Amino acid sequence: MTRYTKRNGLSRRTMLKSGVAAAAGTLAAPMVWAQSNIVLRQAGTGVSAFNEIAEKAFEDLGITLEMTALDSDAVTQRVATQPDSFDIADIEYWICKKVWPTGNLQAMDTSRVLNYDKIAGTFRTGKLTLASEIAQGTAPHTVGFVEGVDGTDFVDNESGWMTLIPTIYNADTLGIRPDLIGRPISNWSELLNPEFAGKASILDISSIGIMDMAMVCESMGEITYADKGNMTREEIDKTMAIFTEAKKNGQFRAFWKSFDESVNLMASGEVVIQSMWSPAITAVRAQGVPCVYQPLEEGYRSWGGGMGLAASLEGAKLDAAYEYINWYLSGWVGGFLMRQGYYSAVPETSKLFMSDDEWGYWYEGKESQGEIVSPSGQVLEGPGAVRDGGSFLERMGAVACWNSVMDENQYMVRKWNEFIAA
Repeated sequence: MTRYTKRNGLSRRTMLKSGVAAAAGTLAAPMVWAQSNIVLRQAGTGVSAFNEIAEKAFEDLGITLEMTALDSDAVTQRVATQPDSFDIADIEYWICKKVWPTGNLQAMDTSRVLNYDKIAGTFRTGKLTLASEIAQGTAPHTVGFVEGVDGTDFVDNESGWMTLIPTIYNADTLGIRPDLIGRPISNWSELLNPEFAGKASILDISSIGIMDMAMVCESMGEITYADKGNMTREEIDKTMAIFTEAKKNGQFRAFWKSFDESVNLMASGEVVIQSMWSPAITAVRAQGVPCVYQPLEEGYRSWGGGMGLAASLEGAKLDAAYEYINWYLSGWVGGFLMRQGYYSAVPETSKLFMSDDEWGYWYEGKESQGEIVSPSGQVLEGPGAVRDGGSFLERMGAVACWNSVMDENQYMVRKWNEFIAA
């Protein structure tokens, strides 16, 4: 993937000369870690488990990564119940509410994170801008800090000890097949429009799917939630009743857990409107199939991801894990993943590994001047294209809720399972 570096006119020699690699703490590191035969086992979701990242980490650091890609529920269970099966947990922030109380992750010292001061405000204070309002749900900063190295409770300040070091985030919405729908789609309520009976889909991950359901129910005018991210039992029941009725009426073609499943449903045309994730949109487009991540009037459902360290990590392996995280935030990975449509938690370094045209398209909402390609180099857009939803500020500024774990989580999960089985 060095071609991306070259496109921006930054060869490895130039990077070393400019001090960017040194700032990332990777100068001369490959020889050190390669001699130590360090292997880090990373368990996470498929959204960021790319072989290219593991290969680049070995090339730059000499650290071997063993990546295991799981769905959100499976990685949650692994981190909570199999503490000796991973070294690094690449998870979403809402998962912290489920796994932090187990004691299987260790608090991370921000003084060891070289680009901590460049991490986006969303993860540190909750504020995208000084004037921003914090959306409903489990916003990352609310579960991002604990009071100290042995902290058990989340705190509402930058304590110097983080549960996860943030990596990527995004504003999620519905994916559509504009060629098969043939008319504008502007609202979340369209997911339950009988016009799309048998051609709609929603993801089967309860803590995320319930938030999409809430966006739909509010859009329909059926429910106004006090907090979509922390529903009452009555609100859960009413939400599930609306979707269960739709399911029994044949609204849904399928329920999916991985973005590969959602890609197949959308690319085949079996589904024309559904919950989607950014890499799935990218993958469908890479096949030459029209697919839009549709901006909707009610806003976006958002999520943030980060790296957590196993409580058992110590010594050289712990040092290597911090080295890997510092490398992760130093820019190459951020640029790679931003070509999936994500936002890097450290945009300042990621920009160094993107061309001006790529940065303008993906981050600033500008019209593309040349071809826009995926991380694997497949052409996604030609000149003159504008990203769905516009700029970073337009998209993340329209977030209505974050993926969440509710006080009534156990009740919600039971009701979700009843919905899937109905």
